[in-house]
Amino acid sequence: MSAPTSISDSSFQAPSSDVVAKHNAVVLAVAMALGGSSPAIVVSLGGLVGQALASNRELATLPVSLLNLGLALGTIPAALLMRKAGRRIGYIIGAGIGLAGGCLAAFGIASFSFTLFCLGTLIIGSYGSFNQSYRFAATDSASESFKPRAISWVMTGGLVAGVIGPQTVIWTRDAVQAAPFAGAFLAQATLALLSMIAISFLRPAPVSPTSTKAAGRPLIEIVRQPRFIVAAVTGLVSYSLMTFIMTAAPLAMIDCGHSIGAAALGIQWHILAMFGPSFFTGRLIARFGKGKVTATGLVLIALSALIGLSGIGIAHFWTALILLGVGWNFGFIGATALVTDCYRPEERAKVQAANDFLIFGSVAIASFSSGKLLSAGGWESVNWLVFPPVLIALVLLAWQQRTKAIAPA
Repeated sequence: MSAPTSISDSSFQAPSSDVVAKHNAVVLAVAMALGGSSPAIVVSLGGLVGQALASNRELATLPVSLLNLGLALGTIPAALLMRKAGRRIGYIIGAGIGLAGGCLAAFGIASFSFTLFCLGTLIIGSYGSFNQSYRFAATDSASESFKPRAISWVMTGGLVAGVIGPQTVIWTRDAVQAAPFAGAFLAQATLALLSMIAISFLRPAPVSPTSTKAAGRPLIEIVRQPRFIVAAVTGLVSYSLMTFIMTAAPLAMIDCGHSIGAAALGIQWHILAMFGPSFFTGRLIARFGKGKVTATGLVLIALSALIGLSGIGIAHFWTALILLGVGWNFGFIGATALVTDCYRPEERAKVQAANDFLIFGSVAIASFSSGKLLSAGGWESVNWLVFPPVLIALVLLAWQQRTKAIAPA
């Protein structure tokens, strides 16, 4: 999407329908299907490669943690780039970054360099910061009624990614015989290249002349709004806890005697559960409201931790990961929809970047702490720490809903 530097009143026409929004949502869904497979590849193999290359077992999950750190660090630069160059150019550059990261990670494996492999996953993470903003890009030209559905449409691309990513691991992990798992990261780089082609079909969204001239409110004023705080906290809790458990799960499964294939399939079912509900999450939000759907997601995340505490069989791990995925979908899409209520058109770039920086900064912290906690306290400790954040987020949501209910008409 090109970002016009100026536009006259006569050249602007308000969209009479969501034609552009629907086209872009489909394009972004395809790009998500391709680019969204990158985290699945890193999560499935990052800890295993880390175990093979790192001198200290506690560093095994560092590559996955750096994926999330790269995502957090990339959010603001990605937003600034897209504000200056436009969505389409920004996303093409982002895909190029993903391609470079995959090649570097593969080279790190081939050269037995833990440092280079970690740098590769960090760069792949920064590619993810572009992909994560697809959900906001889908709302740029959407009407208020179509926004939740536009977000859901984009997130359905992750359903395909949930198949592509783990299957890429299974089919290509031994493609380079001299360097096990390097083939999967070369395949990840190829998928990033394909997403670059897909995103070239993105159309510019109609832009109001007012939004191109006004700077909007100061960011500090926007983020201090109670409704932004609730939206950011619920998104932060949903995504951080999902990452916290997902990062530890593959290693926990292997520690419990399960195979690498079982761990990869567990991640596949998890990712399918993350994005599969997107076919109807937007409609659920339209019917029941953003707050109720978000709260349901948080409850499902807590339930996944309860399942994780109940046993260590494959069924326990897979069931917990599936519930975790569905909970993330409801919680994160609901929180994203809540964020779109907090800004004006001219403010969206900085507010979206601030929201994602908060979320993915917390995700990086959760990922870093997950591996150490798993090593120190085991799988049970990972699950017990889910409940306090969920409770806090649910209390904030309940407070917001109560405030709305008693507010004067």
